[in-house]
Amino acid sequence: TIQWNFVVSGKVIFISKINGKLKKILGKKNDLVKIDTKEHHAIKALNYSEILVFTKGPRGGKEYESDTFRLKKDLIE
Repeated sequence: TIQWNFVVSGKVIFISKINGKLKKILGKKNDLVKIDTKEHHAIKALNYSEILVFTKGPRGGKEYESDTFRLKKDLIE
């Protein structure tokens, strides 16, 4: 699944890991942050925040998490 995150309000940190490299992006109002397929990721609000998440891939019914797996170690402590 490809995921686009639109920050409506607040500040949010997006942390991702792909091919062993850690990437941190600070998202603020009106920012759009893309997460690619197979990119491990986590999101943490730094204050009260609202985000809209748009995805391309299975995200409904029985298929809701068919392309998702849980990480053994959290990206955010």
